[in-house]
Amino acid sequence: MAKDVAIVHHTDRRTDVHMPYAPGIVVTRGRLVFLSGVTAAAVYHSHPHRDEEFDLPSTMREQAVLTMENLKKTLEAAGCGLRDLVSATRFLTDVSEQDDLNRVWADYLKGHLPTTTTVEVSRLATHPRCKIEISAIAVTDD
Repeated sequence: MAKDVAIVHHTDRRTDVHMPYAPGIVVTRGRLVFLSGVTAAAVYHSHPHRDEEFDLPSTMREQAVLTMENLKKTLEAAGCGLRDLVSATRFLTDVSEQDDLNRVWADYLKGHLPTTTTVEVSRLATHPRCKIEISAIAVTDD
């Protein structure tokens, strides 16, 4: 059976502004996939963490690309893709860099709009060099 996912809009919504996310999504059919947070670092890395495994680029744009590649790879391992995302929580260490993330996000999602929440945090638990972490929920066909 195919998945059934619908975007929720307010009846009095403004149509003169561009929203980079859906206000809400209703899933009535499909298989839910919950993803742990991914960063620009390799998904599989040592625990406890080792500094040499976190030689990451310094810009948000470069880290966002690596993070999106890790997100894409994790979704593919679960049998789905970026267009199956219904929700994402994006943790940033500097919210002033959100526009750089949003540009990369838009490039990867190509018009697909999951729900998103963006939160500024003082530090990610993964490593001090990580600037972004994304955790997500996707829906695939039954």
